[in-house]
Amino acid sequence: MSSEAKKPQAHSTMPNNKPRFWNDPEKRALFFQALLILAVGGAIWIIVDNTLANLEQRGITTGFDFLSKPAGFGILQSLIEYNEQESYGRTFIVGLLNTLLVSGIGIALATMLGFVIGVARLSHNWLISRLALVYIEIFRNIPLLLQIFFWYFAVLRALPTAKQSLSIGDSVFLNIRGLYIPSPVFEAGSSIILIALIAGVIASFFVSRWAHKRQDDTGQIFPTTWVNLGLIVGLPVIAFFISGAPVSLEYPELKGFNFRGGITVIPEFLALLVALSIYTAAFIAEIVRSGIQSVHHGQTEAAHALGLPHGRTLKLVIIPQAMRVIIPPLTSQYLNLTKNSSLATAIGYPDLVSVFAGTTLNQTGQAVEIIFITMAVYLLISLLISVFMNWYNKRMSLVER
Repeated sequence: MSSEAKKPQAHSTMPNNKPRFWNDPEKRALFFQALLILAVGGAIWIIVDNTLANLEQRGITTGFDFLSKPAGFGILQSLIEYNEQESYGRTFIVGLLNTLLVSGIGIALATMLGFVIGVARLSHNWLISRLALVYIEIFRNIPLLLQIFFWYFAVLRALPTAKQSLSIGDSVFLNIRGLYIPSPVFEAGSSIILIALIAGVIASFFVSRWAHKRQDDTGQIFPTTWVNLGLIVGLPVIAFFISGAPVSLEYPELKGFNFRGGITVIPEFLALLVALSIYTAAFIAEIVRSGIQSVHHGQTEAAHALGLPHGRTLKLVIIPQAMRVIIPPLTSQYLNLTKNSSLATAIGYPDLVSVFAGTTLNQTGQAVEIIFITMAVYLLISLLISVFMNWYNKRMSLVER
């Protein structure tokens, strides 16, 4: 027998420390997420299948072929050419453009008014501050629908008839049928003015970028407001005279029982626009006030110590820092205004809901398709606003060095 004892061989394999599937948080989370997606997908499939089966039992056709059929009804306001022989697809475009028009102008007006009221709310003048407070508390606490009814029935429907119109000179008229203003008439050569306007906007963009970089490098302020105003307004005016004044004005004239010519702004649009702007501006004012108050008071004292007046302190120091607090809730107000524009159907303004999800749905009976399109459009508009405001918020955010 050998003197060397046999040594037991050591196990070469290391113990497996990997947790089992159910003990792994990442795998378990992926499993439940996949399970949830399957459940939601299955629920959607069941709903769609039942809906199609019910529509087939009732003899209701499905699809989007109805969009090519003639609508057969008129629309009170249209930004594009439209008549009763146009298709339902055309009515969709008309309603969408009317929605975008009142939403876009409403956002601009509400933003300007809200910023003014928000700054006035913090004014050292007791009267101005209290007037701003009264405005905010009144308009944000009255339901929007009631405000729309007020401006439409109590204000605009109480205006005089066309023959007794309120007027500014012989060019602007206001009566129960709407607001009548001169319309521009573009003749040959007017494209030069448009080119000058586009060139002015592009030039002002580069001037603003250059001025901002110059201020960061040297601390010197360049008067971009007046320069940009000169570029955007001055260049088209110069082009207007150089090209021989190819743009004229068509003034509204009273013929019979109504005005003819010019641009007609219907009272439904005015009531909806005023109500949306005033109502949303009250919320924006509070957002602006809270954003300004979020900036430490030491910033104001430091600016005053450097000799900056109150106006420049607000413009150059307070507002830029307050924007990082203002922009996120401001995005919500823009989304709310856009969605609240659907209340236009209460006073007959021909927006997307009134024209497409209202009249078109009643005539065609294609409820599923029309409601789906309408919801998808509002979702797309809201997402586009959110994307733009998120980009702007990222651009305005403070960058640490």
